[in-house]
Amino acid sequence: MRVQAQAEGRNRTVREEPEPRRGRPRSAAAERAILDAVVELLEAGEPLAGLSIERIARTAGVGKATIYRRWSGKEELFVDVLRDMEPPEPAVSGTAGLDDLRLLLESLRRRGLAQRSSVLLHNVFAQMKSHPKLWAEYHCNVIAPRRVAMLAAVQRAVDAGELRADLDVGLMDDLFLGPMLVRTIHRPDAPLPEDLADRIVQILVEGLAPRPAAGA
Repeated sequence: MRVQAQAEGRNRTVREEPEPRRGRPRSAAAERAILDAVVELLEAGEPLAGLSIERIARTAGVGKATIYRRWSGKEELFVDVLRDMEPPEPAVSGTAGLDDLRLLLESLRRRGLAQRSSVLLHNVFAQMKSHPKLWAEYHCNVIAPRRVAMLAAVQRAVDAGELRADLDVGLMDDLFLGPMLVRTIHRPDAPLPEDLADRIVQILVEGLAPRPAAGA
């Protein structure tokens, strides 16, 4: 009887043991729910300053611990929300110079278009700039890596003989980046045509000085 009871107990333990956790799919679903919850609250008119981890967790249908396992705090979470709302980062080759530079400038143009067409994205950026800690987080994790990628592309263009080697790489990077930032940020009414990145690169590479007249 004791042996039979022990066997039944072991069988009951096996039957009652929960299925193995799948891990990644469940984590991906929870992360998606959290990001969507933040957007949902923002669309409902909640200001960034008013969003709490507790409120986000309730809206997403998860526990606070689930959020804190992925993000150390609201600032880190909000940066990922912005990344999710913006157009994806371009897939640059990492070996080309001017071609990669064009791709990076084009990604800036598309982000500018996204902010113009999305009232929510525009409002979130406006609010973010009034929160120094959040803006610093975004600058450190998003803007700074983009600048590093731009500088690296300019350096590759120099190494490939596409740009002059006797000029400061940082200054050349500013010259390429400046016109796109002016158009996308400082002049929200300025046109952002599809060939803007190509035109910026072409004009700067060819130079701004007038060309000699034919036959001169």
